[in-house]
Amino acid sequence: MSDHPRPCVQPETRVSSGRVCAAVLSLVLALGWSFAGTLAGLLADWGSDDNYSVGALVPIVAVLILWVQRERFGRVPTRVCWWGAGLVVVGCALRLFGVVFLFESAERYALWLTVVGLVVWLAGPAAMWRARWILLFLLLAIPLPGRVHNAISGPLQSIATQGAVVGLEMLGVTVLRQGNVVVLNDEVPVAVAEACSGLRLLTAFAVVTAVMAFLARRPVWQKAVVLVSCVPIAIMCNVLRLTITALLFLVVDEEKAEWFFHDCAGLFMMPLAVGAVFLEYWILSKLVRATPDGRN
Repeated sequence: MSDHPRPCVQPETRVSSGRVCAAVLSLVLALGWSFAGTLAGLLADWGSDDNYSVGALVPIVAVLILWVQRERFGRVPTRVCWWGAGLVVVGCALRLFGVVFLFESAERYALWLTVVGLVVWLAGPAAMWRARWILLFLLLAIPLPGRVHNAISGPLQSIATQGAVVGLEMLGVTVLRQGNVVVLNDEVPVAVAEACSGLRLLTAFAVVTAVMAFLARRPVWQKAVVLVSCVPIAIMCNVLRLTITALLFLVVDEEKAEWFFHDCAGLFMMPLAVGAVFLEYWILSKLVRATPDGRN
C-alpha cells in the first residue's frame, strides 16, 4: 500500500446547456414583458409619424448585419460578465423614471441600455465591443425627444425655405418670402409646411449612410466624415425637391405639384443622396494615397 494519501477529487458540477438556455430565455421574456408598453409605443410612432417611419427597419437591418457577419462575431470569445447585470438594473430604473414622470423618451433609451446590458451580461465586454457599431445603430430606431425634434425641425424648415428661395431666384423666378410662405411671380403662394422641413429625408438617409459606413472597408475617419456629411447632403436634396416642386406650381395645378413632392420626389432624392455618398468615398480615396501595406 502507498503511504501517500489519495487526492480528494470531487465530481465536477456542470450546468446543462438546456438550463442555461431556459434561464436566458426566461430573462429575455421577462424584460420583454416589462418593456412591452415601450415597444408598443415605438411601433405606434413608426406607423403614424412619417419622420421616424424608417425606425421600423433599423432592428431588421441590425439582425441582417449580424447574420451576414456571423463568422466574424463567432470568433469573439464570450463569457458571462456580471457587471452587465448592473446595466440592466440601471436600464430598468431609467424606465421606471420615465413611467413615473411621463417621460416617454427615457423609457425608450432605457430599452436600448437594457439591450446593451444583456449583451455584456450574457456575452461579455469583448462581444459588446465587437458589436458596438450595431448597438449604436439601434439608437436610430428611437424617435427624437419632443424638445430635440422641435429644436431641429424649425431650423430645418427655415433652411429649406431660404434654400428654395435662392434656387428659384437663380432660375429667374421672382420670389417674395413671408416667413415660411413664398410667393412666386407675385401671384402663386407656396407654403413650406413643417412636413417639408426634410426631417423625414434626414432620418431615412442617416440610416442608409450608417449602413454604408459600417459595411465599407474604409478607415474610421473616412466613415466619420461620411456620417457627418449625411446632414448637409440631406438638406441639399430637400432644397432641390422644394425648388422643383415650386417650379411645378407655376406650370401645373396644385394637386400634381403636391403629388410630386410627397410621392415622387422622395424616390429620386434618396438615390441622389446615396450617389453623393459614393462620390464622396471616391473623392476621399483620391485625396488619400494608400501605403504599401494597403492602409490609407
